[in-house]
Amino acid sequence: MTKTNAGRFFEDYAVGDVITHAVPRTIKMGERALYHALYPARHALHSSDQFAQSCGLPFSPLDDLVTFHTVFGKTVPDVSLNAVANLGYAEGRWITSLWPGDTITATSEVIGVKQNSNGKSGVVWVRTTGRNQHGEELMSYVRWVMVRKRGEGPAPETVIPELAKAVSVQDLVIPKGLDFTNYDFALAGEPHRLSDYSVGEVIDHVDGVTIEEAEHMLATRLWQNTAKVHFDATNRPDGKRLIYGGHVISLARALSFNGLANAQMIVALNGGAHANPCFAGDTVRAWSEVLDIAETSAPGVGAIRLRLVATKGEAGTLRGEDGKYASEVLLDLDYWALMPV
Repeated sequence: MTKTNAGRFFEDYAVGDVITHAVPRTIKMGERALYHALYPARHALHSSDQFAQSCGLPFSPLDDLVTFHTVFGKTVPDVSLNAVANLGYAEGRWITSLWPGDTITATSEVIGVKQNSNGKSGVVWVRTTGRNQHGEELMSYVRWVMVRKRGEGPAPETVIPELAKAVSVQDLVIPKGLDFTNYDFALAGEPHRLSDYSVGEVIDHVDGVTIEEAEHMLATRLWQNTAKVHFDATNRPDGKRLIYGGHVISLARALSFNGLANAQMIVALNGGAHANPCFAGDTVRAWSEVLDIAETSAPGVGAIRLRLVATKGEAGTLRGEDGKYASEVLLDLDYWALMPV
């Protein structure tokens, strides 16, 4: 018998299982300082209490992706410790804002399993929910991950869940009190409002950041993400540590400030794929495509649906002639954000 945890393998998952993830995490203002040290994050609502109060909130909530990373990190020892790769996301919604002092817990339900044709790994789908200390849902999302098998034995029966292609506008949760009627565009950094964007428009965010091993390791530890591929260089045949996909998400979101400074809050994650692996030394750039625009019931608040692409190449390039992601594309993320109309 051993007291150590080798992590779950593909055979250890069954549809309907509910996993309670260990180690609650209390989030305070140090988290914001570290987040802003890691990423060039400048969206005003997540930077200034005064700005947030002018928009009807009690004070500045923590960045939406802090919620995502913290919840995600809770799940890693139980879902993706033996992962080959994290494959995608769907049906993600931010439901309650994260405030300094909140304590995050998480649970996941297994909703799908499918063995790969090589018989050495399989795909596991889970629906994860993060909650605060009051039991209120902070966010929920589906993700699917490729996990190694323990051996050559039989696999569980295949179940592939049906997932919505996008979160509907009616299901977006607008933070209580949010009001962009008196929105200060000068302080926010750009004059562009929702009506200035059009469906199909592509925005090159211009700037690039070269990823270093040290910052990636700091970020992954910050979120208590223990996946072996991010830390142990012997875990991959190429001897490289894989950059945590969430690190690329936050970096691309921060870069998108240049052109989308007023896309203040992420409220839904419609879909996403980590198209190609990212390693230390890669220079990441970002571009966005406007997919949809909608009104909400909150005063002065609109919703913009965006495709956010992180790439080592040029803006606008996504797939090759074969329909597959271009080799330089790292991330393809589809999300809803809130913006003044």
